[in-house]
Amino acid sequence: MKHGTLDAFWKARNPRPHYKNVKPAVLTVGGWFDAEDLFGALETYRAFETQSPGAANTIVMGPWKHGGWARESGERHGDLSFGQKTSRFYQEQIELPFFRRHLKDAKGGVPPEALMFETGTNTWHRYPAWPPPGATKTTFFFGPGGTLSRTAPAGAGDAFDAYVSDPSKPVPYFGRPTLRIDKSYMSGDQRFAARRPDVLVFSTDELVDDVRLAGPLEAQLWVSTTGTDADFIVKLIDVHPANEDEEGEPTKLSGYQQLVRGEVIRGKFRKSFENPEAFVPGEPTLVRLKLPDVCHSFRSGHRIMVQVQSTWFPLVDRNPQTFTDIYAAKASDFRAATHQVHRSASMPSGVTVTLAP
Repeated sequence: MKHGTLDAFWKARNPRPHYKNVKPAVLTVGGWFDAEDLFGALETYRAFETQSPGAANTIVMGPWKHGGWARESGERHGDLSFGQKTSRFYQEQIELPFFRRHLKDAKGGVPPEALMFETGTNTWHRYPAWPPPGATKTTFFFGPGGTLSRTAPAGAGDAFDAYVSDPSKPVPYFGRPTLRIDKSYMSGDQRFAARRPDVLVFSTDELVDDVRLAGPLEAQLWVSTTGTDADFIVKLIDVHPANEDEEGEPTKLSGYQQLVRGEVIRGKFRKSFENPEAFVPGEPTLVRLKLPDVCHSFRSGHRIMVQVQSTWFPLVDRNPQTFTDIYAAKASDFRAATHQVHRSASMPSGVTVTLAP
C-alpha cells in the first residue's frame, strides 16, 4: 500500500527481465480460468520466447483453475462441462513424456511449442508458436442501440453511451452472494450484470459461422468522465442460444452469458503505471486495455457480447473517482460520476481480437 505506482519496489520483484540465455527446457503451464494468475503463464512464456531465442520453450494452457492441471480432473469449470479429463490428458501425454525425455534421456516426448485447449469446441490444438502463425486481427466496434460489429462508425458528430458509476453501489463480480471469492466466476453467467444501469452492453447478431479466437485481446475505449479518475472493466462474453430439454424446460446454459475474459484498468494509469495522470472532466481521452489471451470458439447460433463497467467488487477495490491516493482515501473522496464511452467516427471504441488461422 506504500507503493501505489510501478516504482523500484515492484520492479525489483519482476522476474521476467531475467529470463535470458536459458539452457534447460522450459514447460510453462497455465489455466484459462486461473483467477489468481492467468497473466503470469502467458507472460512467462513470452519472456522466455523473446529473451532466450532457440530455447526449448513450451506453453500449455488448459481449461483449469489455478493449479487445476494437478489438483482436479479438468472435466468442468463452474457450469461448463468439457466432456473429458483434460488434466489426465496433460499429465499422461505431455508432462510425463517431457520429464522422461529431459531427466531420463528417453526418446520422444517432444511437446508442441503451444498446446492450447479451445473452449467452446472443447478441443486441443497443437500450434508451432503462440499466437499461431497465420492468425489475424479484427476489431468489433461499439455501435448504436448496443450493437457490436466489424463495421467502423461513420458520419460526423459525436455519439456515445453514458452511465453513472457510484462507488457506494458497485457492480459485484458474481451473480450470487459468496463468503469468499468463488473462482468459477471466470466462466460465470453475466446476465445479472447486463441488467444493471451502470453496465454498458454491446452484442452481435446471432453468428452464422463459428468465430474462433486464438491470441491477444485489446480494448480501445474513448471515454470522458465528470470525475478525475475512474476504472474501466471490459468483459468478453459468449451468449448461448435459448435451448430447451425434452420436457420443454430451459437447459442450464440456455441464454447463458458466459464470461470468456475480463480485465480492468485503473484510469489514472492509462498512460503509465509509473506516472499516474488525472482525467480532465469532460475531456475525451483514449484508454487502451490489454486483456489476457483467449483460445475460444464462439459457435454458430451464439452471439459475441462486450460489457463495460467501472466497478467489479470485491475483485477490484473501489475507485473514489477522484484523483487521489486510494489507499489513504477518506469517505468524502468517494463520489458518483458519469462516464461516457464514445463511438463516433473520430472516436471509435471497440475490442480488437485475434482470429485463429
